[in-house]
Amino acid sequence: MPETLSRLLAKWRSWRQLSSLERRLFLPTWALLGLARLAIAMVPFRRLVAHLGAPLGSQTRNTLPTPAQAARAEQVGRAVRLAARYTPWDSLCQVQAIVARYWLGLFGIPYVLNYGLRRNQEGELHAHAWVCVGPVFVTGGDGYAAFTVVGSFGGDDANKPPPSDCTG
Repeated sequence: MPETLSRLLAKWRSWRQLSSLERRLFLPTWALLGLARLAIAMVPFRRLVAHLGAPLGSQTRNTLPTPAQAARAEQVGRAVRLAARYTPWDSLCQVQAIVARYWLGLFGIPYVLNYGLRRNQEGELHAHAWVCVGPVFVTGGDGYAAFTVVGSFGGDDANKPPPSDCTG
């Protein structure tokens, strides 16, 4: 079987293994990633902040989701990460976090969107954004522990002290 055909079959099998929700979210998420990228490029952060959720300061907070909310958050995260792999533009952590925050807010799932900073060995400052729902890293979970939280935004019951390790 030609390599291209076998790759297409593998992609089709992967697509079929996604949940119904993840398949339904793919195209709108892809479009939202573009809108979020455009907003980050064109809208000053001080105006964008109003759409991220309630400001929680730099104190780490977390949420206490129901099992159903945690499962839905995992599906949202998979849909966002999948769509981000297929955008022709960069859909890095902040873009993914904003889109995940949108879906979680739409589904009424409590979330915390964190912004963090760290210095590398050369002293350069690096930023990262990640979204948590309880112990679930919806987006940006890779390497979050190396960052110091400098700002958090939450939806619904995000003002609880952290009950899990999804902090910064």
